[in-house]
Amino acid sequence: MAGGFSNYKQSQENPRNYAHIHIFFRPLPFDFFSGIGFYSEQVYDYDLWSPYRQGVHRLVDRGDDIYIENYSLKDSIRYAGAARELSILKTIAPDCLERRYHCSMVFKREGDRFLGSVEPGNRCLIHRHGSQTYLVSEVEVTENTWVSLDKGIDVNTKEQVWGSEYGCLQFEKSQSFADELSIT
Repeated sequence: MAGGFSNYKQSQENPRNYAHIHIFFRPLPFDFFSGIGFYSEQVYDYDLWSPYRQGVHRLVDRGDDIYIENYSLKDSIRYAGAARELSILKTIAPDCLERRYHCSMVFKREGDRFLGSVEPGNRCLIHRHGSQTYLVSEVEVTENTWVSLDKGIDVNTKEQVWGSEYGCLQFEKSQSFADELSIT
């Protein structure tokens, strides 16, 4: 999970339906959460300094699964580029976070991959395009790939309001940040 991922190949093969996107999961110092944590950033290739999604994540090993708490940044634009610039990453502090309740991801290991989805209950609410929606998110992670499908479903009509209409986004790891993970 610690790394930069790109869907360059997918975007080149089908540019009409898939923009070129980068996803970064940059490890935070162990003492940030007294455990493993990440700063994440999702950006279009043409505008690397304007992320369309940022977050902070705390991993909790629950034995049978890995529970990933999600946090938003109170002033997210201040941290744009933190996935690529460590000087910005170092300015993120726990007091600038707000927990996104009901929006945690739950991952289970299946062989050499991890399968995850947003916690059950359809309570991860996101207001977008004039509608109150709940998040449906499915992710498959391997050592070198990240495949995801995120959709917003209208809480009343149950129709999709946002997200990919053409299937999963398929990312390949372009750089690893595994050497930045500290377990103590």
